[in-house]
Amino acid sequence: MIARVDVGGLLAEQEDRAIESSLVQACREIGFVTVAGHGIERGLFDALMKAGHEFFALPEPARHGVAPKHWNPASENTYRGYFPSTVAGKQGLDIGEPRLDDEALLERPFHERNRLPAQLGSAWLRVVERYFDSLSRVASLLLEALVRGLGGDARLARRGFARPASLSTLRFNFYPERVSPVAVARDDGAGLCCDAHVDSGLLTLLYQDARGGLQVRDARGRWLDIEPDPDVLVVNTGQALELLTGGELVATRHRVLHTKGSRLSVPFFFEPTPDFPMHAASLGLAAEPDPAAPNYEAYLAKSMRRFSEYRRAAEPAA
Repeated sequence: MIARVDVGGLLAEQEDRAIESSLVQACREIGFVTVAGHGIERGLFDALMKAGHEFFALPEPARHGVAPKHWNPASENTYRGYFPSTVAGKQGLDIGEPRLDDEALLERPFHERNRLPAQLGSAWLRVVERYFDSLSRVASLLLEALVRGLGGDARLARRGFARPASLSTLRFNFYPERVSPVAVARDDGAGLCCDAHVDSGLLTLLYQDARGGLQVRDARGRWLDIEPDPDVLVVNTGQALELLTGGELVATRHRVLHTKGSRLSVPFFFEPTPDFPMHAASLGLAAEPDPAAPNYEAYLAKSMRRFSEYRRAAEPAA
């Protein structure tokens, strides 16, 4: 069973040992937890889902016009924008820091201006900006609580994720209605619309619609359902946080079962600044830094080489 933790006590930015302990225990055992009391109003969630459906309802040329260069050679972006359903049967839209306008940062590999169809308008963007702001704050409080719970320094975590330099990404995932699954699981033969995988980042905060289908694999190899709940965020730890915590917090395989109806989910990938050192001392979990550890930019570049659509022309395949 996936733990449910009310994190309302963190919203005043005060330490709460009981919440910290509950979050750490869940992320040690399975790497997933559902979070209530996050302070985000249902109205904002509703507006967010409406915004997602509005984007995917646009004509294909409008969506294609904001695709990265893998699909749209005229694009200036490699990382941010629309991707079509040729990617594992789902469509998506990746959005970075909405207020990024620092030319020095824009010279970095993964910092890009968001390219959005003009048809969406300013009201659409305001919803996305509000949600990005809200999730950034909640994710920061959750990470700081985890770091404190492990005996680290939460102040280092806060500095390492400062905006607008952080590389956090908001993604809309749209799974079109399909008669047959995209894939079949090797272990139990289940039909899937998203194959089993682990996230490469630190923390993922997911809001999902009522369609359901999300499952996580526990330590005994069982696939557990994470039932939709309009009042919670599904939070999981990724490989980067597993690395930073020396395996204390685990990155766990998860998947999405095939459901014939369409499905919309919105993950928020909480990521640090490009120069954030990928060693435990960066979170106060070790006394000395590891001089051989990469920064987050280098770590992300290596992770993204697994996906041909995000590989820059100059980068060799891994």
